[in-house]
Amino acid sequence: MDETDETDETDERREPEERVDPASRSGEAGLTTGALARRLGVSPTTLRSWDRRYGIGPAVRADGRHRRWTPQDVEMLETMCRLTSAGVPPAEAARTAQETAATAAPAAPGTAGVAAPPRQPVVAPRSRAGGTLPLGDVRQECRGLARAAVRLDAPAVEEQLSAAVEEHGVAVAWQEVMVPTLHAVGRKWASSGDRYVEVEHLLSWHVSTVLRRCTRPAAPAGDAPVTGPVILACVPGEQHTLPLEALNAALGERGLPTRMFGAAVPAEALAAAVQRLGPAAVVLWAQARSTASLPLARYVAAAQWGVKGARRQPLVLLGGPGWAGRRAPGLPRPNSLHEALDTLSAVHAAATPGEPR
Repeated sequence: MDETDETDETDERREPEERVDPASRSGEAGLTTGALARRLGVSPTTLRSWDRRYGIGPAVRADGRHRRWTPQDVEMLETMCRLTSAGVPPAEAARTAQETAATAAPAAPGTAGVAAPPRQPVVAPRSRAGGTLPLGDVRQECRGLARAAVRLDAPAVEEQLSAAVEEHGVAVAWQEVMVPTLHAVGRKWASSGDRYVEVEHLLSWHVSTVLRRCTRPAAPAGDAPVTGPVILACVPGEQHTLPLEALNAALGERGLPTRMFGAAVPAEALAAAVQRLGPAAVVLWAQARSTASLPLARYVAAAQWGVKGARRQPLVLLGGPGWAGRRAPGLPRPNSLHEALDTLSAVHAAATPGEPR
């Protein structure tokens, strides 16, 4: 669907067909607030706030009520977004955007032939921030998400993350929207002298929030599945949980039972959980080589439970860059979230009574 056909739920109410202004059908009335918000990577609330506080609003309102943004309005908002993304305070950015729009405005009627005064270049206020994020060739959603994150626009960040999951599913949203943006923030942080730390923290928090929100609730004790769950745990000393949170949510989408233990699980606690739950598989995440322990992985893989003659063992998957370059026969290391999902789905199907092998 073309973005100009969508409306913001708060500001827009579509009129019956016979009451729609002909100019609106031709596109002359401009973009709705919802469409413009998606284009710029901000929330509709942010656009309304800028209009109320700084006068950065639509020049024309259809029927005196509905906001419609003309190309000139859009250009002014793009300047506003560019400046705030570079760290310029909103009030200062608004003044500069308005001055830029006024300088570029067409001559008034009746002034044809009158020489216009020479334009003075409008110089944007300098900022200590490092500018936009280095995204490269990515989905368009990444650019809007990055702009919102740099502005610390939490409502827009959460709105866009939720929309990506709803439209593409957890696996695609994680690998093609969340991860590229998180990596871009990390690169910006590394290259700008520890600035942008706040951007990474805000983005990571909202990624985690959206992933947990779409995670399937665990089954009640009385409905426990016959097949053991997938245990998800970071190795001792490892604090990076976002990839495991994405895997947990994606497994839930496929209907696979999981038990998420999160960051830095002590070896003794992990061994106890394996014995108590009898998992079909265990995923051990290590972000750094210093935390990746092959002896621990082999110990978990050797765990056994069940009656004599029908003992079972878990499949142990090694997740994360910390395991790279380590020889670990019998311990698969998936290269992507999709590969991990397929492997775990096959393990679950093979261990489920009545499922095709």
